[in-house]
Amino acid sequence: MEQRIYHGEISPDNIGRALIAKFNHSNLRAQQLGSGNQVVVQIATQPGARSGGDTALSVTIQKVPDGVAIQVGKQAWLGVAASLGMSAFTALRNPLALLGRIDDIAQDIENLSLNEKVWEVVDEIARATGTGFELTERFKRSVCPYCNTANPVGEPACIACGAPLGDAQPSTCPNCGYVIKPGEHFCPNCGKPITQ
Repeated sequence: MEQRIYHGEISPDNIGRALIAKFNHSNLRAQQLGSGNQVVVQIATQPGARSGGDTALSVTIQKVPDGVAIQVGKQAWLGVAASLGMSAFTALRNPLALLGRIDDIAQDIENLSLNEKVWEVVDEIARATGTGFELTERFKRSVCPYCNTANPVGEPACIACGAPLGDAQPSTCPNCGYVIKPGEHFCPNCGKPITQ
């Protein structure tokens, strides 16, 4: 499961509504379970879809302090693989019969990119609401490693004990928004390298 954290004024319900608006049409259906602090959006192919194989995906959106955490589950792609396998088998037996499966192939390829399309919608909503992977001002505090006092970001020395704060400044992963500790070279959430 891939997880991202968006910091700022954004609600699980807003993201859930956007996902339903985007994916509840054509060969796909979407439904929202829950509301408020935790929402799950399920996206799946319509029963008896005219083209393509079956697939399903769930998106969990949970309120966290000053933002939301979003997890996109593993996509069930077995139906899409079976449909693509049938197209390959048809092409081997009679290459001209492949023309009759073009709609199936196009739908299968579209269904395989469902995960990326979900993240595109979430990123679009995040941009529209002014949220992102950066910590909000409320959480931009550096904790003194000597006395554990919270200090405003950018302070050169602790406001309580005067100790230097240079290495204690908080930051987030530029790929997923997870709060990282100073000196970490790889994000503990997404595993991608941290560029400083």
